[in-house]
Amino acid sequence: MKEYKLPMLPPSVKLETKRVLKALAGASRALAELKGYAGTIPNKHILINAVIINEAKDSSAIENIITTHDDLYKAMSGTSFNNPAAKEVVSCRSALWLGYEKVKENGILTTNMIIEIQSRIENNRAGIRKLPGTVLMNETTGETVYTPPSGEDEIRTLMSNLEKYINEDFDGIDPLIKLAVIHYQFESIHPFYDGNGRTGRIINVLYLVLKELLDSPILYLSRYLIRNKSAYYRLLQEVRSKNNWEDWIVYILTGIEETSEETLRLVKKINAEIDAMTAEIKEKLPKIYSKELIDLLFYEFYTKIRYVEEGLGVSRRTAVTYLGILEKEGFLVSEKIGKERIYQNKRLYDLVKSAN
Repeated sequence: MKEYKLPMLPPSVKLETKRVLKALAGASRALAELKGYAGTIPNKHILINAVIINEAKDSSAIENIITTHDDLYKAMSGTSFNNPAAKEVVSCRSALWLGYEKVKENGILTTNMIIEIQSRIENNRAGIRKLPGTVLMNETTGETVYTPPSGEDEIRTLMSNLEKYINEDFDGIDPLIKLAVIHYQFESIHPFYDGNGRTGRIINVLYLVLKELLDSPILYLSRYLIRNKSAYYRLLQEVRSKNNWEDWIVYILTGIEETSEETLRLVKKINAEIDAMTAEIKEKLPKIYSKELIDLLFYEFYTKIRYVEEGLGVSRRTAVTYLGILEKEGFLVSEKIGKERIYQNKRLYDLVKSAN
């Protein structure tokens, strides 16, 4: 196989073809609608947490780290729960939050930030690849399909070029088209021993936040990539072998459009459930109702006695009483995990679990 040397960015071909611009129009419209609706919701963290947990699960599934929502819920809520796959997904969620906070704080996305995100995903400090021998293989045939750049100096040079492309808009190319280029380049550099795929998918949404196309990190392509996995790997390779940027960019733009529409549907359902439960608790349990209580019930799939104590500024006895009343009225379902009793918001859990 002829050796492929990964070129620097920007690509040397025209990116804004007619097909690309047509796909761009649909992706931009759907993304703007998602951003606009999400912007009307008072507590963004509720949405972010709900969407992020599905994304972390789907992103890990691409890497054959398979877990269930039940295991995830237990891994998030109980320190003693010991499911390695679920814990990896929780690490992925933690990395997403880390990246989001750093981009919002710094207004840029740097190589060092990307290294930190990958370190959080993998729970190690291995950093940029230093040893040769990394190859990408066809899972079915075992054939080597691509050999990424080797040597820390070359990888860092390519990452520096990518960092500049991410943060400087010197070419006037639309950010959604650039996102497709950035994702291709990062996955082709393959800078880490492990976690490149999950890190690359986090970079996608951080770039949308960086360019103010989203205010919250609530759009993730992992489910789209799972559904279209063979096309994803084929088109990545066709950029290398045929310089076929057009089909790759259209593929990513289509993913942004479809995923924006799906995420908007989920976000609307979550918001409707918040409104419905708020109205029900107000009517049935006016003595314990507060906006802070609703926020606690929807912040995660679950809450704990300690969270209610701290969040509402009440005694442990009062927190236990509130949770007992909410469970009796069917708003929560409790379960003992380890030494602690966890109270699950089953409606939110079922809604997020069934999202498609």
